[in-house]
Amino acid sequence: MEYKKPKVIAEIGCNHKGDFNIAIDLLNKAKECGSDVAKFQKRNNKELLTEEQYNAAHPNPHNSYGETYGAHREFLEFDVDQHKRLKEHCDSIGLEYSTSVWDVTSAKEMITFKPGLLKVPSACNNHFEMLKVLRDDYEGEVHLSFGMTNQKEEKEIIEFFEEKDQAKNRLIIYSCTSGYPVPFKDVCLLEIVRLKNEYGNRVKEVGFSGHHLGIAIDNAAVALGATWVERHFTIDRTWKGTDHAASLEPAGLRKLCRDLEATYDALKYKDSEILDIEKVQRDKLKFRK
Repeated sequence: MEYKKPKVIAEIGCNHKGDFNIAIDLLNKAKECGSDVAKFQKRNNKELLTEEQYNAAHPNPHNSYGETYGAHREFLEFDVDQHKRLKEHCDSIGLEYSTSVWDVTSAKEMITFKPGLLKVPSACNNHFEMLKVLRDDYEGEVHLSFGMTNQKEEKEIIEFFEEKDQAKNRLIIYSCTSGYPVPFKDVCLLEIVRLKNEYGNRVKEVGFSGHHLGIAIDNAAVALGATWVERHFTIDRTWKGTDHAASLEPAGLRKLCRDLEATYDALKYKDSEILDIEKVQRDKLKFRK
């Protein structure tokens, strides 16, 4: 297998708690930790949610930022101008900006300032009207997670991008289990191998989006061929909100970036039977009669 240096996406999502200054702080910390990309989320909540969903109570009231689920989601939402400013800040510190888009309006809004990559969350990968916007009206990479998605649906998504010859050079698919957090037994890392075997020559790359705890198994994902690793990122895992508990804090993200780089450096064959580092030891220690 030919390995490519993995890129790390710090998934900030809504972990900024609706505070733009916290979002900027998260971007700075993501960069300091060694991330390649920082990613937010963009929703048009009244388009995405039914009226009943919008006006319902949050299912976990202690995590809610509003009296209804719709009010909660609106509180956490940045507008287009704020997303532009977040991208400008990313550009200024050498970090790539991205966001997940959840609906047609959000997709159309985010492509106006031409980010290099946009993400399709698992929850919306069957929203073909939105996928059409990303396929036909956007020129950057489309990153798409396969959490809670069956193999028939996977095939339909790949073929949808192939209809316009937009899979091989633009589509990055992610092995993912949708849960917060996901126990190790349900991460199913070998899905990376399956996706590479089935689609490796039909899409640009295969990545891994993890919602597990800790950083022990991300290195295995890279060893299995994932070229992108996405992890949720926060400043404090005890903050109010649904994603913080399954997120890495700066110390964890820093170690993840360090360890993935070390793993990549190690993933190769010896270029000679006896390496230079071994020659001194061989002369000194190798058994001789």
